[in-house]
Amino acid sequence: MRAYRSHRTDRPCFFLREGAAECLAIAQSDRAGPIPQLMTKLAISRSMATNAFPVAIISACCFNVSAQTLSVPPDSDRWDLEGKAEVSEFQGRKCLRIEGGGAVLKDFEMKDAVIDVDIATTAKRGFAGIQFRIDPSNGSGEWVYVRPHKSGLPDAQQYTPFLNGGAAWQIYSGPGFIGPVEIPSGQWFHFRLEVTGAQARMFVGDMKQPSLVIDDLKSGNRAGLLALSVLTGTTYFSNFELRETPQNAWERHEPPMPPKMLTKWRLSPAMDALDRNLEKPLKASELDAIPWDMVDAEAPGFVVINRYRASPGVNATFGKDWSRRLDPQPGTKVVYARTTINSERDEVRQLSLGYSDEVRVFLNGEILFRGRSAQYFRDPGFLGIVSVENDSVFLKLKKGQNELVLAVSELGGGWGFVCRLEDERD
Repeated sequence: MRAYRSHRTDRPCFFLREGAAECLAIAQSDRAGPIPQLMTKLAISRSMATNAFPVAIISACCFNVSAQTLSVPPDSDRWDLEGKAEVSEFQGRKCLRIEGGGAVLKDFEMKDAVIDVDIATTAKRGFAGIQFRIDPSNGSGEWVYVRPHKSGLPDAQQYTPFLNGGAAWQIYSGPGFIGPVEIPSGQWFHFRLEVTGAQARMFVGDMKQPSLVIDDLKSGNRAGLLALSVLTGTTYFSNFELRETPQNAWERHEPPMPPKMLTKWRLSPAMDALDRNLEKPLKASELDAIPWDMVDAEAPGFVVINRYRASPGVNATFGKDWSRRLDPQPGTKVVYARTTINSERDEVRQLSLGYSDEVRVFLNGEILFRGRSAQYFRDPGFLGIVSVENDSVFLKLKKGQNELVLAVSELGGGWGFVCRLEDERD
């Protein structure tokens, strides 16, 4: 990942690369590349991409302040402008113009709040919104944005958490993460974000009905920095106002855990995928030598590796040229995951699984399956959304204990997997 200098300071700002700009569910003509990681004092988010741009830029110290309402004009020194961000004018309004950059609200730690801002964009394609409760120490936070090129479609607006420097949009998708909305082109519209405890609501244009209800914020952060951010596409912001609200009780609204999910796992450290023969099972001596971390799947069954391991930053060659999808991708990381399946008898059971981006499945020291599900890999519009229904493999279980090992490789967009052991069929 390259480091660029802010136009206002001499400290380095680290930028994501656009492409997975699709980073949120895109099936578009732009192809992608890597996923950057959080560096030093910066909280980023994002996955595969191509051109450099900043997202989640953090620098200033946080100060505790009493509850307040902040109306921050575009030319206020409370804004720390990063990347391609500047004070400008659009349709007679003074505003912030951002394209591949951001504006961090300095000297402020956000907990619960209502944020109002007017937005206008002339971009045919873009990702513009707000990052909030950002913790630069571990590269985590929340991100909501609109996508003008998807106006009216089911994924015109999106929420994704970023964890360990990577946006996990391939894992967190569907209701509560994406939704349809009309996004005006070339004219001002109002955007509101209400954050209450572990929940949030987005309003676009219509302030009476939320356009997206986020029932469970995934980063787990209860406070952090706030930034206006634009991944790509010229976007204007004006009339920014933030009203702090009393902190609500922290109450997660996680979905129920479905039956038959494999939930108890051990994870290895991240390793360089190209340094290993991933089709070869781990030897007993390797299994003993690796320092394993015990982890539990989160409902509805995902093991989100992003929570435990830093996201790799990979410029996937097939992001721009699909014919190169079989090329080795330098920088790819792999994590091994292992669990034990107890069987009362010799039997064959179906394992349903989803993963991002690649997986090798081993049972009792023998390889059974290799799957590839990276964004754009299966076809130029493929997103790689993780679902337990994605693939399946049949396990020949022996009576007693059986060791299941997955080698899960990552480029970008969300690192994780989900497994369900189906009932035996007659």
